[in-house]
Amino acid sequence: MSDVTVSSFPALSSMNALWQARYGTRPPAGALPESPVARSLMTHRSVRAFSPAPLPDGVVEAAVAAAQSASTSCNLQAWSVIAVRDPARRARLAKIAGDQDFIAQAPLFLAWIADLSRLEHVGQAQGCALPGADCLDTFLGAVMDTAFAAQNAAATFESYGLGIVYVGGVRNQPEAIATELGLPARTFAVFGMSVGYPDRKKPTAIRPRLPQHAVLHAEQYDPAAANDRATIAAYDERLRAARAAQGQPALGWSESVVARLGDIKALHGREHLPQVLRTLGFMLGEA
Repeated sequence: MSDVTVSSFPALSSMNALWQARYGTRPPAGALPESPVARSLMTHRSVRAFSPAPLPDGVVEAAVAAAQSASTSCNLQAWSVIAVRDPARRARLAKIAGDQDFIAQAPLFLAWIADLSRLEHVGQAQGCALPGADCLDTFLGAVMDTAFAAQNAAATFESYGLGIVYVGGVRNQPEAIATELGLPARTFAVFGMSVGYPDRKKPTAIRPRLPQHAVLHAEQYDPAAANDRATIAAYDERLRAARAAQGQPALGWSESVVARLGDIKALHGREHLPQVLRTLGFMLGEA
């Protein structure tokens, strides 16, 4: 495991340098306050090429403990996670999730599950029907719980020098994923996560985000700031340059939005989620 270090990403010299990398602009006046947590989070980049080196013992358990430390709606804890290490199963999941080879390459794949099945069993054990479990808000709460937990886990993995990438492709064919993972009714794979040490031969870089004044509002939503065309055009240029520097197609953010949402076929089957969710046991209705 000589290719593994404490941190698999190049260190940046300061919080201000991380800001510059993330936004492509200078930070606000004065130095940003130092924080090891903020530094780790701001260093995030998606990794799609992994070393075959295994994860250290105890890292998955630590990440799940961090995940279970996340906030949870009404303490329902309506999520589960499935750790997939078997190479053959990872290869099948890679095929189902859009032929994404890195799923098979990474030593660990986590399927993050919105889980109302466990709550249903609690009701049965108490001899009580749970009509509230069929409400849309309960499903949304389960999805949010899943996301909160997964992000805590992602931050934990990265703190150990590992890389991660979220995989929305598990929603392309939810029923096939459910069969592969043996999911019961009222469970749904919200996303996957590939985890491993980044392949040093294929380095990644921090990708620019929208400037803060486009997303940070004071007191009330500011449509002019959120939708300022000059701001978005400038961001498009920064993102094109960043993609080109990484050997990727030089697409701006606006072009990516149109490519993703301008043709329903670009959703790769996810446009059918309402029907599929009902097939999987979610009513998504009113009480």
